[in-house]
Amino acid sequence: MKIKAQLAMVLNLDKCLGCHTCSLPCKNVWTNREGAEYMWFNNVETKPGIGYPRKWENQSLYQGGWKAKGGRLALKAGGRVRKLARIFNNPDLPQIDAYYEPWDYNYERLIDSPLRTHQPATRPFSRITGKPMAVSWGPNWEDDLAGVSETGSGDVNFEGLDFERYLQFEQAFMCYLPRLCEHCLNPACVASCPSGALYKREEDGIVLVDQARCRGWRYCVSGCPYKKVYFNWKSATSEKCIFCYPRTENGQTTLCSASCVGRIRYVGLILYDADRIGEAAAVADPKQIYTRHVDILLDPEKPEHLAEAARQGIPQGYLEAARKSPVDKLIRRWRLALPLHPEFRTLPMVWYVPPLSPLRTGADPDGPAEETLEAMRIPVRYLANLLAAGDEQPVRSSLKRLLALRDCMRAERLGGSLPAERLAESGLDRRSLFDMYELLAIAKYEDRFVLPTAEAGRGSDVLPLQGEKGFD
Repeated sequence: MKIKAQLAMVLNLDKCLGCHTCSLPCKNVWTNREGAEYMWFNNVETKPGIGYPRKWENQSLYQGGWKAKGGRLALKAGGRVRKLARIFNNPDLPQIDAYYEPWDYNYERLIDSPLRTHQPATRPFSRITGKPMAVSWGPNWEDDLAGVSETGSGDVNFEGLDFERYLQFEQAFMCYLPRLCEHCLNPACVASCPSGALYKREEDGIVLVDQARCRGWRYCVSGCPYKKVYFNWKSATSEKCIFCYPRTENGQTTLCSASCVGRIRYVGLILYDADRIGEAAAVADPKQIYTRHVDILLDPEKPEHLAEAARQGIPQGYLEAARKSPVDKLIRRWRLALPLHPEFRTLPMVWYVPPLSPLRTGADPDGPAEETLEAMRIPVRYLANLLAAGDEQPVRSSLKRLLALRDCMRAERLGGSLPAERLAESGLDRRSLFDMYELLAIAKYEDRFVLPTAEAGRGSDVLPLQGEKGFD
């Protein structure tokens, strides 16, 4: 057993407002320079939709992530020989139009324009070429289902569903999906890089790019199935989310989490067995990946796990943070949160609590849990395709526990009793439901974000070092 620590994040989609407040500080701090205008390390998409970049989930188009081959893993885009043969022609690389060509407006025209009968107008021009352009896509083009009648058919999560039915006005549904780099346990971007510029930090699992080693081959961009590695056209190097490590090293949470209005984000430490990563990712049936993924996560309360982790050199502060971790409760203990597209086999470490949704007209909200799930506007199959490789069982289990939590607190606040069948279907006791309520509804800052400071040997205070290093 090789025990490692991993910073992870959980997002509660049931509470996301779609306000994009998480995206703005990330954009202003990390991608506010030339060549990075089109990059959004954190963005919020509306589902259904094809997202940003366009059709990022369609790996038959982009060949991102891994595939299982004879019980072993292989990159979908091919190994070193294929990459070497195509090193100057990467057919799986998304073009700039899949993201959007960054633009600006000639605002000075409003001031410098000579006297005329009609008010002067500004025209968009490309930040890359400087030429006039027509704006046709953006990072939030489908916000609140805008244009989904045209793009919705390209949403791969409609597999097994009649998308035309769910795109009709009376049947329409939506939810928000905030996305950032998954900082995977088995990152395809790291394995795809010919120059070895991408790496996973030993102490906390954050995936980073060594700008000095990057040669701009862009195989990391095509290899990442979540399309969260970007190419800076000005510096000719790759960039990505760094999980705000200058902050996390000082025990502070990420910018997107700190600014979240809906308080949907939880950040903490997970302990896992690194020796079992290959076994979990290479399982033949994609529907089993989620279960295998959770199985390699270790219980930080078990003395034998703590003793072995300490023997292998994990600092005591990390072990304390793992014991108090909110994400460990949501992912491993209660199994509320699910990984985004586990079928990509990267074992992502940004997880999502699936959203409860309004019931269709005429449905009985107090009926059996299974009937309630079938009456929800967001199809369980859609959520399963998004968060569980098409397996509905873990999605149903998570939603049943959220339903039991809702009924439990309704009985607590308004009187009455929690239906025994709801409690039985959830698989949890009342104490666990109250613990879930405290974490999901009223948790304070220090309960939602539990991060260790930089490990011993790196200095007791690294805050003064912030600002000394950067992308430039």
